[in-house]
Amino acid sequence: MIYLKSDAEVELIKISGQVLGKAHAEVAKRIRPGVTTKELDRVAEEYIRDNGGIPSFKGFNNFPAALCISVNETVVHGFPSKYELKEGDIISIDCGVKLNGYHSDSAYTYPIGEISQEVRDLLIRTKQSLYCGIEKATEGNRIGDIGYAVQSHVEKFGYSVVRELVGHGLGKSLHESPEVPNYGKRGQGVKLKEGMVLAIEPMVNLGKKNIIQERDGWTIRTADRRPSAHYEHSVAIRKGKAEILTTFQYIEEVTANTSLMIEVNEVTIA
Repeated sequence: MIYLKSDAEVELIKISGQVLGKAHAEVAKRIRPGVTTKELDRVAEEYIRDNGGIPSFKGFNNFPAALCISVNETVVHGFPSKYELKEGDIISIDCGVKLNGYHSDSAYTYPIGEISQEVRDLLIRTKQSLYCGIEKATEGNRIGDIGYAVQSHVEKFGYSVVRELVGHGLGKSLHESPEVPNYGKRGQGVKLKEGMVLAIEPMVNLGKKNIIQERDGWTIRTADRRPSAHYEHSVAIRKGKAEILTTFQYIEEVTANTSLMIEVNEVTIA
């Protein structure tokens, strides 16, 4: 069942997305070599609860934390831990907020200090592919148009799209129908209608597409242990142009003119 949201419901998701965006920014302020990923999780949960929200992920199918924190070859669903970030790492922060009964969901990947140009390009182009997908998230298009836009953008650089993990609908539930793969064929899949709300989230590997689930039942890493990047926005389907309900504005205010900044204008949208 795909639930179409009213304008009032979309606005509630957008309000949730503002708290989420500011929680991301609070985390971004503290990302540096030597900080533990558990400390980042503490900061996010404290901010969300102080602003009337509930961390969407904590307790979801027994997930233990407010943030999914995925470092280097970890694709998604990494646990916060005593691991201390170090120069040359990349870290993906995925977070959800439930506020006024509605969820928002977004993710962002950061470089820690100096990283290779090869890995920085992966981050730039993965973030770029998110907007390529969003560009196709309009009424009358199909789910396959979103996936094709993401896939075709990143594969021209030799990257691989993870197949087993996908975006999703969201609203009163964190995960709703339909699934939103980051690969596909134009003109195929569920037809997009105004009022659908989707989490579009490219997960892109520098190496092969193959992944492995760790023994904890959650953590997903690349099989070849090469780096993976992840960016995500929640969007509402509209006529002509999608409405982005989450925001990177506050992250980018924090990261501007620092090594954490990942600018999408460094490559051209396909």
